[in-house]
Amino acid sequence: MANRPAEVPRVRVAGFCIFCRDWLPHGQDPSALKLRLLGGSSQCAGVVEVRVGEEVGVVCRRSWSLDEATVVCRQLGCGVAVSIPLDYNFEDVPEHIWISGIKCYGKEESFWDCGNWEWGKISCHADEKAAVICSDHMQPRLRGGDFACSGRVEVKHQGGWVSVCSPDFPLQTGSVLCRELQCGTLVSVLDGAHFGEGGGQVLPEELQCQGNESHVTLCPTVPIHSRKCSSDGTIGIICSRYRDFQLVDGGSRCEGRVEVQVQGVWGALCSSHWDLANANVLCKQLDCGVAVSVPTGEYFGKARGPVWRHTFHCSGTEPHLETCPMTALGAPLCSPANIASVNCSAQILMPCALSPLTKGLDRTASQQTFLPVGLRQINLVNGGDRCAGRVEVYHEGAWGTICDDSWDLNDAQVVCRQLNCGVALNATICAHFGAGTGPIWLDDMNCSGNESSVWQCPSRNWGQHECRHKEDAGVLCSEVMSLRLLSETNTQACAGRLEVFYNGTWGSVGRYNMTAVTVGVICRHLDCGDNGILDPAPTNKASSRTMWVNSVQCPKGSTSFWQCPSDPWEKRPSNAREEAWISCGTSFPVECGTSNAFAFLGKIRVQGGDKCSGRVEVWHEGSWGTVCDDSWDLADAEVACQQLGCGSALGAPGEAAFGRGIGPIWLNNIHCKGNESSLWNCIADPWGQTDCGHKEDAGVRCSGKDRGFRCQIVRIRDREPMAFQQETKSLRISFIGHKAFRLFWILGVILIVLFLLVLFLRSKARRWTYQVRGVNPISLWLRRPSGTGFSRTGHSSSDDQGLRVGPQVWGESFQCGETYQDRVN
Repeated sequence: MANRPAEVPRVRVAGFCIFCRDWLPHGQDPSALKLRLLGGSSQCAGVVEVRVGEEVGVVCRRSWSLDEATVVCRQLGCGVAVSIPLDYNFEDVPEHIWISGIKCYGKEESFWDCGNWEWGKISCHADEKAAVICSDHMQPRLRGGDFACSGRVEVKHQGGWVSVCSPDFPLQTGSVLCRELQCGTLVSVLDGAHFGEGGGQVLPEELQCQGNESHVTLCPTVPIHSRKCSSDGTIGIICSRYRDFQLVDGGSRCEGRVEVQVQGVWGALCSSHWDLANANVLCKQLDCGVAVSVPTGEYFGKARGPVWRHTFHCSGTEPHLETCPMTALGAPLCSPANIASVNCSAQILMPCALSPLTKGLDRTASQQTFLPVGLRQINLVNGGDRCAGRVEVYHEGAWGTICDDSWDLNDAQVVCRQLNCGVALNATICAHFGAGTGPIWLDDMNCSGNESSVWQCPSRNWGQHECRHKEDAGVLCSEVMSLRLLSETNTQACAGRLEVFYNGTWGSVGRYNMTAVTVGVICRHLDCGDNGILDPAPTNKASSRTMWVNSVQCPKGSTSFWQCPSDPWEKRPSNAREEAWISCGTSFPVECGTSNAFAFLGKIRVQGGDKCSGRVEVWHEGSWGTVCDDSWDLADAEVACQQLGCGSALGAPGEAAFGRGIGPIWLNNIHCKGNESSLWNCIADPWGQTDCGHKEDAGVRCSGKDRGFRCQIVRIRDREPMAFQQETKSLRISFIGHKAFRLFWILGVILIVLFLLVLFLRSKARRWTYQVRGVNPISLWLRRPSGTGFSRTGHSSSDDQGLRVGPQVWGESFQCGETYQDRVN
């Protein structure tokens, strides 16, 4: 019955008009034309209703497209059309006339300028009403953060701004918010109270984005009961973008000197690595077409303010400079006359070489960007850095690899130069960085080392080869960087001396001017939590180590240590007192006589209780998340308590006994034996794979007895740049675990006694058996036949001849990763 055509109500007029204004009686005011969206929770979503005087019409969706919807949203001041839903839950619309045949081109200023209006000509089904959702239906914003792309999440709802409160806020929702706000990628999810108090109103719906939506208004929602959410449970996020860009002192907004805003301060950009690919991305970002030229020197006048030494490494196809790889660490000093500039076309043009109409678009998992088919690109993957990895080339719409036949340092040199990665340190073969997928584009490379791109080198024709992916070539360039914390015992990955790998060697990082923000960036970069402490050096003695860089100062919002400005790279001898020693993780006070000390717990913490009881949270992929209580028991809680340094487990409460957490639920179905060193050593479902909600968050109650912490008495050092800097006065905090040692000693003694008892009983039993049978056991050994000894391989010595075939085959020359089975087949 729902699909029967709705009756056309009686109307005074039915007919056709080219423009809607033509339907107005002669002399009637055009203001009598009214447009609105009905049935949604805001004026920017719903069924399209048109009023002309006393007549009410609803648009039929049979000829409805995104072009018409775009004009409607524009006229209503609701942004752009993001969806024309076929299934919706909008409220019913009262009696109306059917309007059909409307044709817009998407550029009209007013819906009334669209043609072919047909009033009451046809009958549409009741479920064929044209609907639209505009981008401002649930317009998001961030408030209270230190920069524009961080803060408490708020959305527009029923004409006002409300905070978002999701008991089960998924990371996908945060990703959609960052993308819609043009803020890059999601860095972390925080409690909204971190950014101050909101207005008190809370969105009565829970956002459940899948992650592929362009706007948060397209995300599925479910109602939230008032008992589950209050203004205390709001959500905040931090996105990766913390910079803005503009062109100044040119003849228009699309030409001029490039300026970057970092933490509210505008400054010119150094041009040491500025090229046409970077400029092209900036022009597109500013809606200024494509880059025409990149003038050098002071073409648009002298710089005012600071000169930022950030280096962007764009391919030219990125949508925003923030999405390009960027480095600032160790950048050389820049002259005020060496300033980046650009002339943009000022029109939205697509050059032929970049036209997606040539052969279409392609997307690969390794690149995660759309690239035109006619374009050639090169990239390094799976090396942990933009300047190390397997060489991949984009050609004819697909990413492929290079075979390592004849691959040498000259070939690698061209790759490193092409990627602005310095000089080649190593040309790897045999899929050193893992085997790729897709085509193998190039083989038998024979570069001289002076070419500007790999495809200028002599080689076989594109796609011609006799290789497999286990022969994929790779490179290691001098600009490759890596970071680590090296402890004296090499047992802690999240505490120790900070070292950076640069130009092929490891060197320490200086502590001068290092702030709490910088330490937090370092810990997040190393996936060791979101904060830490700058420790004093364990010794004042001079060391034989070298230091690479000093005075690192990360701004708020940095997602990578490489984005932090510092002094230029300088290799020099270091003193232990000058080096940065860092402990990452959550801290809590421990008793040390009459003094205070702090223990750092790395990637685990408890919330909602005290230092030894509460909701269990773990750090993974840049965010704190909870543990589901499925299969959660006392053995699991025992591991968590030991990891927290809180003695033994007294209880393993579930069902969010300490309140519901926010953010992801990282672990589910944990099965610990109770003796593991950490929760991630226990059997569990893969990270992030769960069907739980935060109402099932697991908790612990521990005995609270610190398991053998040796206390470090600390005091505040006013002369250090960090307010919480502390100095060792006696002993560092360390986990001794003497109780566990005693337990193992006791168990060892018991096992030895049992072993001796078993031997005694076995000897007695055998002697009794021989006595019953009347056999002398010594005569059995003397009569044992010869030639039945066993080799170390477990085969009889008479079979050894048959094992000699293998080494003869393996002694032959084998290709990369080739196995015996490959050769036989």
